[in-house]
Amino acid sequence: MAITGEDFDEDETCRRFVLPALKVTAGWQDEQIRAQYPIGKGRIRATALLFRQEAALRADYLLEYSDGLPIAVVEAKRANKNAADGLEQVKRYAELLDVPFGYATNGQQIIELDRTTGKIHEVSAFPAPAELWDRYRTVRDIPDGGPADVTTAPLDRTGTPADPRYYQRVAINRTVQAIARGEKRLLLVLATGTGKTLVAAQIVAKLWNADWPGGRKPRVLYLADRSILVDQPKDDYFEPMFGGAVHKLGGGVAQLGRLIYFGLYQSLDSGDEVPLYERFRPDYFDFVIVDECHRGSAGEGSQWRKILEHFSEATQLGMTATPIGNKDADTYRYFGEPIYEYSLKQGIEDGFLAPYRVRKVRLNVDMTGWRPEPGQKDKYGNAIPDELYGPREYERVLAILDRTEEAARYLTDYLHRTDRMGKTIVFCENSEHAARMTEALHNANSDLVLRYDNYVCRITAADGPVGRVRLDDFRAVGSREPVIAVTARLLSTGVDIPTVRNIVLFRRIGSMPEFKQIIGRGTRLFPPDKFAFDIIDFVDATRLFNDRRFDGPPLRVIRDDTDETGKIVDTTAEEPAEFDEVAEPPGSYETQDSGTFDRGPADSITDPDEIDEIRARGRRL
Repeated sequence: MAITGEDFDEDETCRRFVLPALKVTAGWQDEQIRAQYPIGKGRIRATALLFRQEAALRADYLLEYSDGLPIAVVEAKRANKNAADGLEQVKRYAELLDVPFGYATNGQQIIELDRTTGKIHEVSAFPAPAELWDRYRTVRDIPDGGPADVTTAPLDRTGTPADPRYYQRVAINRTVQAIARGEKRLLLVLATGTGKTLVAAQIVAKLWNADWPGGRKPRVLYLADRSILVDQPKDDYFEPMFGGAVHKLGGGVAQLGRLIYFGLYQSLDSGDEVPLYERFRPDYFDFVIVDECHRGSAGEGSQWRKILEHFSEATQLGMTATPIGNKDADTYRYFGEPIYEYSLKQGIEDGFLAPYRVRKVRLNVDMTGWRPEPGQKDKYGNAIPDELYGPREYERVLAILDRTEEAARYLTDYLHRTDRMGKTIVFCENSEHAARMTEALHNANSDLVLRYDNYVCRITAADGPVGRVRLDDFRAVGSREPVIAVTARLLSTGVDIPTVRNIVLFRRIGSMPEFKQIIGRGTRLFPPDKFAFDIIDFVDATRLFNDRRFDGPPLRVIRDDTDETGKIVDTTAEEPAEFDEVAEPPGSYETQDSGTFDRGPADSITDPDEIDEIRARGRRL
């Protein structure tokens, strides 16, 4: 029932009634009450001329039992409103924040939502912290004392950012609570760009800050199969947080006495007589983190499964950015069902990830097929079998130079229409295919190559140290070149490049996880320059985007048919756009006070110096 008499707005209601009820009556301390707690930043919407970010989602009060451990949410309404008017908000916030209790109040009436029983009822006062914690601990099956200390251990505030996002907290808390319950195999699924490494570092921080059995610090092993997946988390997160306790394994040496180890499967499986991992006792590590665990280490026939089995006494956490399909079911069989999943769809809805557009390109030769002339030979002088070849054979059985040049001309025209200095990754079948595509793009963009020697570069494993230098240049924020990186598989995972605006698929992809990893190179936001990204698909790989539950819908899907020169002859909207028109990649953005991001006509802005000047005027979101 609404309060009669003098009316107060929400701020005054909170000051006069809600905060005293929490602090004085129930005994919540200032540090336990998080006012105006940010949940989502607000979804980015696109129209023909601007991007608009919706209002951020905020909870009036988040109640934390300890640092980083929320257990309830409170929604306050003004005094003359019914407290029940806030219940739907409370339901939404409690679900997102993964708290079992929610409260809607107008200062006089308090309605409790108990998600553990499914019941809603009025209460006379907010429960005290200890009472609510006992209820929370019972619901989550957290033991009293002993390992449960890890659930209330503080976060590490020396990292960047100092305060994890709401979903990162959920992942952290679900993991440490599972550890407290004694669960040994855990799985987290967090979309690319959502901060898996930060989550891993904060989980270790909670273990580190807890009273570990035996009065010592826990010993941790962080496993991956690529150097960048080991070096980046070690250098950017763990060493700043844990200093000299961090050590990278290698050289066949079992360096004892450290506490947080990083290692490649390849290094641990190497050794003259005894592999490196066997030089550690099976019970040496307490916690093992397996990054990108979908790539097969959990499979029974995997080359590296024996490493996980050797350390089977440790709690093992698998992390991946992709939901697991039937072909990857070994991951589920080994680690179990995910204890938490944060999808690309939810990241876009929350405003943490960039929405995407899809352009499906049907090249002329792909539609018509290719047949050799009678007696035609390949470049080695061998007769080409007289068959009709199609896309499945291209670049694997048969390399058609005209097809590569056709794709290069289409992509060059596309960049002319949008932003010729927009960072672009082109995925090819193999390093040889990447070399041909690099040459074709180089020639199609010779005017810019005259100004920027490395406007187009091949970056594959075959390019060795030079390729790594080019990759570092490409990743660097503010770098002007390379602009177009042509690769095969090297950039498909573990490479954080927030400025990438175009993902070009010129390689057939059969694996859903691999597809999501590749698309993840474009999902990061980079305001004021980038609020969305484009997928340019020459090989119908985006059929794997049928997973709408995880990926969500694209802003729009366009199909372009080309002629033999790469020019568009027909354009069709395969799916209706979110609006009548949806912004192309921007020529410029400016942040407005209203929260909109205006774009100048993309067709009229192609000069790199002009683009840089416009970008310099933009202000960060």
